[in-house]
Amino acid sequence: MAQPTPFKPVQKSRRQIIQGAAAAVGAMSFAPGLMAQAAPVRVGYAMARTGPWTGGAQVSQEPNYLLWAEQQNAAGGLDVKGVKRKIELISSDDRSDTETVVRTYEKLMGSDKVDLVLPPWGSNANFAVAPLANRFGYPFLAPTALSKRLIEMKLPYFFLLLQQPAPMTNALVDMLKANGCKTLACIYVDDLFGLENFAALKVALQGSGIQMVEDKSYPGGVKDLSPVLRSIKDKNPDAFVGFTYPPDTILASKQAKEVGLNPKFFYASVGTAFQLYKNVMTPAGAEGVLGMGSWNSKTSPGAKAYFDAHTKKFGGKEPDRWASGAAWAGLEILTNAVKAQGLDRKAIRDYVANTTHKTILGDIKFQGSENIGTPGTVSQWQNGEFEVVWPPKLATAKLNPAKAAWK
Repeated sequence: MAQPTPFKPVQKSRRQIIQGAAAAVGAMSFAPGLMAQAAPVRVGYAMARTGPWTGGAQVSQEPNYLLWAEQQNAAGGLDVKGVKRKIELISSDDRSDTETVVRTYEKLMGSDKVDLVLPPWGSNANFAVAPLANRFGYPFLAPTALSKRLIEMKLPYFFLLLQQPAPMTNALVDMLKANGCKTLACIYVDDLFGLENFAALKVALQGSGIQMVEDKSYPGGVKDLSPVLRSIKDKNPDAFVGFTYPPDTILASKQAKEVGLNPKFFYASVGTAFQLYKNVMTPAGAEGVLGMGSWNSKTSPGAKAYFDAHTKKFGGKEPDRWASGAAWAGLEILTNAVKAQGLDRKAIRDYVANTTHKTILGDIKFQGSENIGTPGTVSQWQNGEFEVVWPPKLATAKLNPAKAAWK
């Protein structure tokens, strides 16, 4: 039997050894690059799933975050400067509590170091976290914050997508003046949202010829507005204006019907733009009611595609016709920023600040923190749709200048 050939180690030249080592080092350095490219984009946020903010948060905001992540992942992932990476949402219930909001975002940005953040719901929560955005250097595109004070703070990483109190109340007063309104009564929730909108309304009324015959603040979580509504009825104003949160908007509408308060113009927000409002009041009962709204499925082909996708995903639940559109527009802007700039947050901020953005709402452009591309608007329930009725150049339907009796 032939003897086995003894093993002889392969002799390599010094050049071969160096080349091999270099190749190994190259492979090792390349592998983490592949791993980084394949790693998910970690997107963090806090959202009200319990407590008084839930109604707004679960209509105007979180459903849009879920739909966005699903659509991006179905397309292979978020385009990060040419590389598709899946989105991983990291979220928790803020319990409608400002301190919880602050602690959660401090953790997300400070210790968790997520790649991106999405904002919480509402003016109060956003006011609380806006300074954190600047401190940690995370761009925030906030779709449910109304606050002149936030704009005046000049925080470069914080952007407000909604039309702010001044343009919204100016549009409302312009509409009322153009349609013969002479007297107005107002109620408003006693917090940042209500106080700022009421202050803006008083400024807008100056020189309009419209007299405010009564104004009354009320605490958050109010259970009965009938006494002030009866008082307003006795003064018989042409217009009622309520700066109200969704539960209060419905409460004010129901109790206005009960006490017989039915002015020519009945305006309440937020919440009027919700499908829930039409469902609770019935389409006939909601007919002619005015509120804060800026879009519907007629606004643009993109708005129609978004409306249909949202309604399909959530089993017939429609996006609201105001802040939901702003939420989606913000996600469109963020998506394009990441595509152009990757995950460099300073570069994303600069892109957002210095670009005119094409969105489902039209062109959006920021001056400091404020969206100056979207003008103030008024919408009205007509035949089951919340139509944009003012200003006329943006209208999806003509204003009905005399609300029908409650039904």
